[in-house]
Amino acid sequence: MDFLLEPFAAGFTQRGLIAGLLVATMCGTVGVWVVLRSLAFMGDALAHGVIPGIAVAALMGVDLTIGAAIAAALTIGGVSFVSSRARLPEDTGTGLLFAGMLSLGVAIISRSGSFAVDVTAFLFGDVLGVTSADLVLQGVAATIAVLASVLGYRAFLVLSFDERKAQLLGLRPALARAVLLALIGLVVVTAFRTVGSLLVFGLLVAPAATATLLVRRVPTIMVVSTVLGWAAVVIGLELSYHLDLAGSAAMSGTSVALFFLVLTGREITDRVRTGRAAPAS
Repeated sequence: MDFLLEPFAAGFTQRGLIAGLLVATMCGTVGVWVVLRSLAFMGDALAHGVIPGIAVAALMGVDLTIGAAIAAALTIGGVSFVSSRARLPEDTGTGLLFAGMLSLGVAIISRSGSFAVDVTAFLFGDVLGVTSADLVLQGVAATIAVLASVLGYRAFLVLSFDERKAQLLGLRPALARAVLLALIGLVVVTAFRTVGSLLVFGLLVAPAATATLLVRRVPTIMVVSTVLGWAAVVIGLELSYHLDLAGSAAMSGTSVALFFLVLTGREITDRVRTGRAAPAS
């Protein structure tokens, strides 16, 4: 027990644990819609799209969250504009904004050496540097994400499988899609201090994808996804402490490792069942 509890003895590691659990709650809930709606590429684009906003905010001495929020809004607006006006598939607009915003962020960083030390922190997170104010912000964001998923459950569910049916049912798919994109942006913007703008994608997609391998009903997928995210946070912080690894990378990497572990276990189980069924038939 001492071996397991030792990493969380200090106050700053306890704050890191709470922050990680809050981020996992947001990602575990919103990530289910990302997986079901096939918005993984959009989530990745937003994770990279906030970089120039964070860089500009750092240069101006403004709160980094404000810069990230503005950049996320510009990315979402740009994707919608390109998709509607240029009549191109949504993934084309997403790819264009992905490359453009990432290039802009790298250009700003490369021209400004004054905050080069901080670049690693906002790209890859600093889970042990989380403050009480960050916890409040993430707590509010997690509450919004869960409530929005519950209140918009029917619209999000129908939209994930049949957008035309959502229109016929009067569920306003355009509004539902806008809210869903806003939720993804909320997760990215409020989680970058904990897991970084680049590594948040692992917690956003991997637990939800893993949950779909284990259960079928969407509410159950959300619960399992959240629990898997919590497990990834705890295991990741344990590995970070005992192996001297970056906390954010350990949490994100653990969530991905859990996916492949479950996938491998499922494949082995299916082959065993098939092997047993063959002689009987």
